Amino acid sequence: MYNILLVEDNEMNRDMLSRRLLRKGYQVIMASDGRQGIDMAKADLPDLILMDMSLPLIDGWDATRELKASNETSHIPIIALTAHAMASDREKAFDAGCDDFDTKPVEWNRLLEKIGQFLK
Repeated sequence: MYNILLVEDNEMNRDMLSRRLLRKGYQVIMASDGRQGIDMAKADLPDLILMDMSLPLIDGWDATRELKASNETSHIPIIALTAHAMASDREKAFDAGCDDFDTKPVEWNRLLEKIGQFLK
């Protein structure tokens, strides 16, 4: 069973995504800000991280950079989730170290396919 870390500050988004992931058989751990996300990633070493980019304390861009710079977490795939859907935001996510990018509101089947590609 794969373990997914969901880093999302919006409680409704966190609830909806976590329930859907659980129904698909994933284990889900959740963080509500970038600092907590970094700490949980280092403590739990999830198989994949869904990272909101607009987070309190430390934003998703900096949290991703920190995780990708660390030997213990650099291998974990990170999918950026953001309401910012411009091409520059996509580039910014990849520049920060994200392995993939998806927009909000989340298109569930597309996101599920991306998750599946990383967790084969």
